[in-house]
Amino acid sequence: MPNANDVIAALELEVHVEGGYFRRTYQADHRDMLETRTGPRYLMTSIYYLLTEDSPIGQFHFNQSDILHFFHLGDAIEYSLIHADGSLQTLVMGKNVLAGQHLQLHVPGGIWKASRLLHGEYGFGLISEAVSPGFDFADMEMGNRQKLVAQYPQHRALIEMLTRDED
Repeated sequence: MPNANDVIAALELEVHVEGGYFRRTYQADHRDMLETRTGPRYLMTSIYYLLTEDSPIGQFHFNQSDILHFFHLGDAIEYSLIHADGSLQTLVMGKNVLAGQHLQLHVPGGIWKASRLLHGEYGFGLISEAVSPGFDFADMEMGNRQKLVAQYPQHRALIEMLTRDED
């Protein structure tokens, strides 16, 4: 099994604003753009996304588009999803399907999402994401710790763990 630096180099990944590493691998530029409330978007885009021991958290963020996640290799990744009604859903992506881990995960647009690498033997977890309508930074909002805690006080500890302190 390769280590995190080998995967970063082999897949030509870059640092991602929410944490971890990524690279866009596909955009449906052979199809007509899709008109959305916030402007034209590709029908679909996809990325590789990697969390490592050095960058183990994907900060809480909000996307307008639906996202399908696909687990590839390495250690399991825990996803925390806060729905509009304040309910919390926690799921684990990984290879151990007999233990209830998911190889695929659908996150509808309009949900606060964060991820964190679970301790394991490899020191990284690699997934892909397919986004429809295609990802655009204009459709993403990074979680503001103070605003999220005010909106979802019941999840204060989790929000504090999975956001950056902006003070």
